[in-house]
Amino acid sequence: MQTKTVFQFISEPSDVNYGGNVHGGSVMKWIDQAGYACASSWSSSYCVTVYVGGIRFYSPIKIGHIVKVEAEVIYTGSTSMHIAINVFSRNIKRKDFEKKTHCIIVFVAVDDEGNSVQVPKFEPETEAEKQMEQYAIKLMDLRKNIEDEMKPFL
Repeated sequence: MQTKTVFQFISEPSDVNYGGNVHGGSVMKWIDQAGYACASSWSSSYCVTVYVGGIRFYSPIKIGHIVKVEAEVIYTGSTSMHIAINVFSRNIKRKDFEKKTHCIIVFVAVDDEGNSVQVPKFEPETEAEKQMEQYAIKLMDLRKNIEDEMKPFL
């Protein structure tokens, strides 16, 4: 079963903000699209985004750069999938990509009525996959604490 999805494309003038860089909102859209493609491929189901967390923009993406968005399953619950997303870009004249953004998205697989459905279990095999699974578990614990803190304000 495929755990990773990669998109590549060129950033376009319609993605530009007033500073001449790609809008953060455009990057977030690409993240959601790649994450959805990865989650729906893994689960063979329609999926909905239930959480986007820790999005970190390291540096701007320039217009005309080649963009690469990597989405990878790093943990599964019974109906949810944690997808790690990394966004890279490079000048068309260069070979090496630079990491620009990172985040974790949680998707839930749903049926036609919107009810959650079971997803295949992700079994990490490599040491890197095991580390990423532990990262997802640690983030789940942190999210629970944040949710408890937010309850009085919701």
